[in-house]
Amino acid sequence: MKQRRSGTLGNGNGNGIGICTAVGLAIAAAGTLAMAPASAAVTPGTATLAFDCGSYGSGTATLTATQDGTAATISVSTSAISSPLNIGANSVRSTLTLTKNGSGTTSFTGNANPAIPAGGPVSTGPLKGTVASGDSLEAASLKVVVLGITATCKATSPQSPGPFVF
Repeated sequence: MKQRRSGTLGNGNGNGIGICTAVGLAIAAAGTLAMAPASAAVTPGTATLAFDCGSYGSGTATLTATQDGTAATISVSTSAISSPLNIGANSVRSTLTLTKNGSGTTSFTGNANPAIPAGGPVSTGPLKGTVASGDSLEAASLKVVVLGITATCKATSPQSPGPFVF
């Protein structure tokens, strides 16, 4: 029967690591976790506003934003546009243009959408875009292409409770 040396952790076959090494590794791992960047959070996560889509209608929209580093997504659900026919999943092309930091603009684009029944409100997203820390974005317009038909909607109210801040 082999004895373990004092101050080592191991399997009893002499294949151990010193307690100091084990403690050092634990401290290094904890330090790495402490230095890892916190997951970014956009505030508010959800906002509403009104859109006017001309002859296609008008109504409210709910925007839901998420962020992962510099990548961000915004999903849009609106009663401003309803589908005249059943629309298959991932067949609506959308561009959401937002005012960036009060002066410039940025766009979020995509063609992801759930299946939309005839007469149902159009939902689109996640629309993808890039953000920087501190960016403040507020929706200005939404362009939706469904079955080759383009509807352009202009925001007629500010986002409530306010712009997305990343």
